[in-house]
Amino acid sequence: MAKLTDRQDAYGHAMYDAYRGEGGYEVNERDDGCIGFVKADAYLAQYKDWPSVAKRAVRLARGNVLDVGCGAGRHAVYLQKQGLDVMGIDVSPLALKVCRLRGLAKTRLLSITEVTHRLGTFDTIVMFGNNFGLFGGFKRARWLLRRLRRATSDQARILAQSTDPYGTSQAYHLAYHKRNRRRGRMSGQVRIRIRYQTYATPWFDYLLASKDEMQQILAGTGWRVSRFIESKGPGYIGVIEKEAPA
Repeated sequence: MAKLTDRQDAYGHAMYDAYRGEGGYEVNERDDGCIGFVKADAYLAQYKDWPSVAKRAVRLARGNVLDVGCGAGRHAVYLQKQGLDVMGIDVSPLALKVCRLRGLAKTRLLSITEVTHRLGTFDTIVMFGNNFGLFGGFKRARWLLRRLRRATSDQARILAQSTDPYGTSQAYHLAYHKRNRRRGRMSGQVRIRIRYQTYATPWFDYLLASKDEMQQILAGTGWRVSRFIESKGPGYIGVIEKEAPA
């Protein structure tokens, strides 16, 4: 997704309102009409309120950290407090404003597609909050993973959270998977937009992948899954390590 204008910055406005104690919510609208709802204060959660899968994974962050899709900074601010050098990037100007108000020292208004070695050399890339989804689709993910390889150190790792889309029995989700496959898309490649009050983002692709699919995407990109950190539901975090050059 490209950088958002003010009228498009739905989740930034929601996070900013939540930060100011004025409520805030996020409506996720899928292109088949399916609607989801999230309270924006979830993006401000302190470490003690994080799900256990994130608490376990965040311990593996080290060195210079890039938080891709940092939102309101709940992970970036925590890691900075642990003494790590953290940069948060997002396409939402207001989300980054909230990050700075919460004390995050380094922020950049950037899409994942704009990450290059010119931004710095990173030891850890964090993609919590289902942000493996920002890869968008199979081919785009492989292209981006190769780019991230050039912006990371030899011992770099990616901590990427996703949700297995097949962990459902809901007929409307299964029908959506089937429609995707007919169109040559991955089952969990959803097309969505975020709404809040009168604000709405453009439509964008967001990828939900099973563990097997994550491994298939990584194959041949110079990255591999070293292990998975499980949750009680369909969500999980892949600990992705950089492979040595051939």
